[in-house]
Amino acid sequence: MELRQLGNSEMWLTPIGFGAWAIGGGNWAFSWGPQDDNASIAAIRKAIDLGINWIDTAAIYGLGHSETIVGEAVKQSPVKPFLFTKSGMVWDDRRGIKRTLLEIRREVEDSLRRLQVEAIDLYQIHWPVEDADIEEGWTAMAELKHQGKVHHIGVSNFSVEQMERCMKIAPITSLQPPYSLLNRAVEAEVLPFCMDHGIGVINYSPQASGLLSGAMTKERVANLPEDDFRRNAKQFQEPLLSRNLALADLLRQIGARRGVSAGVVAIAWTLANPAITAAIVGGRSPQQVEGVWPAVTYRLTREEIQEIQSFMDANR
Repeated sequence: MELRQLGNSEMWLTPIGFGAWAIGGGNWAFSWGPQDDNASIAAIRKAIDLGINWIDTAAIYGLGHSETIVGEAVKQSPVKPFLFTKSGMVWDDRRGIKRTLLEIRREVEDSLRRLQVEAIDLYQIHWPVEDADIEEGWTAMAELKHQGKVHHIGVSNFSVEQMERCMKIAPITSLQPPYSLLNRAVEAEVLPFCMDHGIGVINYSPQASGLLSGAMTKERVANLPEDDFRRNAKQFQEPLLSRNLALADLLRQIGARRGVSAGVVAIAWTLANPAITAAIVGGRSPQQVEGVWPAVTYRLTREEIQEIQSFMDANR
């Protein structure tokens, strides 16, 4: 299996990693709806058994619950994957959420406890908010690395200007941006900047939160749980929904020629960008993990990429 080095680190990653957002469960602001913990642990174990060697989570996912489940699953596994998590979003006793870069030193202790590890392989600032506090937040991240509590530090959702500010304090190992066929905003400036400066990129939502998985339908969208954040996302609403499902159907047709799903094609499209190190792919069950596993080796041809681009050009 191909492995790719992440930025300036010694970590060589499988082309896809296990994304643990959805396994945070329901009843919080950015929920994917209810989730069975046993299914989550089984999904993580399946990913590890197949050979996926990194897991990405965040403290805020399920208000600590995702990290707890990841910690339990990895503790039970004889093979230890790299563990990535994120700071900068905190919550109170009433489950109210705020973004802050001033509590990172406290946050890391909670994440270490929930993950049941002595050091985090990659610790990332989740969002660059408050912008004025970026320098203080990144200084705290650099101190944590110096102390050995984290091995590498990265950022998520940062602009070029914000990354430049961080680099004056300490090097950036990686960036985690949203990147998919339906969200290409980082192509113009952010991805070229990362390539030029040796910053690894692990993109999230390569299947556009399931829209391009091939399993989504208008009926399924209409019946998403009340606490599923996708109910209010523009890409899941008309007039974009019909266009997006038509794109998913094209990806399904392309994948069917070589026996893979639309979701695998969507993931492969992001991995075709030379700036992308690896893609974060969510999984809520062993079956979902098995379904995306072919993305570790599946690669699109130039003709297939052009076929997809022609659709996008005709359906802006």
